[in-house]
Amino acid sequence: MFFGLAIVGCGSDLWSKSVVFAWLGMPEDHRYFWLIEPYVGFQTSLNRGALFGLGQGYTPMFAVFSVIAVLGILYWLFIAKAAYDAILTTALGMITGGIFGNLYDRLGIWGEAAVRDFILFQYGPKYVWPNFNIADALLVCGAALMVWHSLFGKPGGIPSNSVSASEQSEGHR
Repeated sequence: MFFGLAIVGCGSDLWSKSVVFAWLGMPEDHRYFWLIEPYVGFQTSLNRGALFGLGQGYTPMFAVFSVIAVLGILYWLFIAKAAYDAILTTALGMITGGIFGNLYDRLGIWGEAAVRDFILFQYGPKYVWPNFNIADALLVCGAALMVWHSLFGKPGGIPSNSVSASEQSEGHR
């Protein structure tokens, strides 16, 4: 499940970036496509920083942090045995897909060392959410799922109102 989510997530992100940038061009072309005008649409932009454009110019540092994060996730899942928890595995698969999608861009494999963003949300000209991409959405949704799991889930993916097999056998003694 982990590898499937990471591969499909990263692949979807890279495919969508390629399609939208080929269609609308680079940001200096100033082209938009509205799904729901003027609230939701596509507009290409490049981000040489991190979340919300913070840390502009630190692309190499964010690439190193991405690699460290993936190594930590792999350790957590497969050595520390967190992979037995389906919710945690799902969240970390989504996060890993997002990390690799943006890492591909940060390494400049597509031609420039910048993350390609294209999803646009705004409410009027004054309230514009920073452009983002599928990798960013995977990172945010994966992190939200981890927070939800830490608040409401039990380790091992056992719902909080369930009784484990060992607890049931102890009750019959």
